[in-house]
Amino acid sequence: MDEDRHAPDHEPTGVESVDRVLAEVAALASAPVGDHVEVYERAHEQLRRALDAQPGPLDGEQGP
Repeated sequence: MDEDRHAPDHEPTGVESVDRVLAEVAALASAPVGDHVEVYERAHEQLRRALDAQPGPLDGEQGP
């Protein structure tokens, strides 16, 4: 089951910036607990920015 170990811990959202944040949070499983707060605070800020951003085409989609 080595393949499962390399699978992402989250389902891709289709939004590159959000997927990057989720990957960073998922990587905390192997990080020292002392590093968690910084990563969670950064993730919160980045996700808040993503939610506040003007809506547009999803990453990878072409606009009209």
